[in-house]
Amino acid sequence: MNLDTTREIDNSLSTTLQQRRQKLAELVDTPVILWSGESIGRNFPANRFPFRASSHFLYFAGLPLEKAAIRLEQGKLNLYLDDAPPEATLWHGKTPTREEIAAMIGADRAYPLVELVNHTANAATIAVQNYHTYQQQCQLLNRTLTPANAPTGIDLDLTKAIITLRLSHDRFALTELTKAAQVSIKAHQSGMKGTSQATTEAEVRGAMEGVIIAHNMSCAYGSIVTVHGEVLHNEQYLHSLQTGDLLLADVGAETPLGWAADITRTWAVSGKFSETQRDLYQVVLAAHDACIEKIRPGVEYRDIHLLAAQIIAEGLVNLGILKGNPDDLVAMDAHALFFPHGIGHLLGLDVHDMEDLGDLAGYDTERVRSDRFGLGYLRLDRPLRPGMLVTIEPGFYQVPAILNHPDFRHKYQKVVNWKRLEQFADVRGIRIEDDVLVTESGSEVLTAALPTKVEEIEALTS
Repeated sequence: MNLDTTREIDNSLSTTLQQRRQKLAELVDTPVILWSGESIGRNFPANRFPFRASSHFLYFAGLPLEKAAIRLEQGKLNLYLDDAPPEATLWHGKTPTREEIAAMIGADRAYPLVELVNHTANAATIAVQNYHTYQQQCQLLNRTLTPANAPTGIDLDLTKAIITLRLSHDRFALTELTKAAQVSIKAHQSGMKGTSQATTEAEVRGAMEGVIIAHNMSCAYGSIVTVHGEVLHNEQYLHSLQTGDLLLADVGAETPLGWAADITRTWAVSGKFSETQRDLYQVVLAAHDACIEKIRPGVEYRDIHLLAAQIIAEGLVNLGILKGNPDDLVAMDAHALFFPHGIGHLLGLDVHDMEDLGDLAGYDTERVRSDRFGLGYLRLDRPLRPGMLVTIEPGFYQVPAILNHPDFRHKYQKVVNWKRLEQFADVRGIRIEDDVLVTESGSEVLTAALPTKVEEIEALTS
């Protein structure tokens, strides 16, 4: 982290961090040590992947400090960080000192990293994914750590406390999340407007990610910009754009302090949806709008997912693709042939927030994942609460591995009109995704400025 980065730090950061660690102290009475991690080499040590600090560290330390640790106890924070060696200025420019960084984040004390070994007794932690840092954690704590998604003892107590805090975002976090959403909206607008001049997926990706980079942000995840929308996490960009194709773009920005946005839009390469594309798009949009309308405190996120399933089933029945009663079709998971994933996920410091903790974060106490085809990929199963930020992202996909699977063909042979489905061959995948904040009385769509209606999207892409 250099001086240019620190000049952009909001003055309220230190106050926010003090409030967060005080809330943590009310939930756990053991010392807590959290490590930031470190970057790794791409193919030789000096050519490194971009560094991304552990999100749990970021939540309490605020800044993306590499090779750092913090110790939290009774609302106080000690920072453990080495000053950059003098020769580092040649390569990286002048960097703030340990004491300067400590002042920025409101640390009570600051020490060289070597001093951490003297302050680890009885400390709880969360294991990081970086293996070298994980080895340091085990060595300094003098115990073997279980993975972050399976903590035990005091580490489990800490994990539950952090989940409690991070499930609802404070004002500082929401400011950052709004910034990420606004830049992501601009990125999608650029992609839509640039499609008519593009010949490949890569060119549209470049237009979108260029906006994110120009705003001094990074991508929160590997961008999905593809005419093969049936591949849910397609991160290849080599296909040419053809008239008649739909382009699915799932692209989101991350602020310099680590807060993410996540938006998906689908539009016609030609600027005009075909009749069949429009029909299926309207089914997905109806599910999207109804789910957002239902969001408010106390509502079960699982019920929102099932609402999307119901509306998609109804829409496919109306189009003649599915046959039968929509309630019965959802009960037998027939909708999941075309909508196999969950309605969305938590969003915050990670695009799938706290999923390093497995279902401990996503699922309420004593809830476990369903083994149903239509529910097994649900990432969040909790009642909504004010301050939660979730995505709503229903979709329709024709995934060959699903539709051609012999077991599914047999199970659903009487409820799918396969001949009618062939008439929708120009739809590989459609997804519409927005970032929705749960408020005290309802919801606020942080990404609402990006259109979802067919006519508005066509106006942007034509």
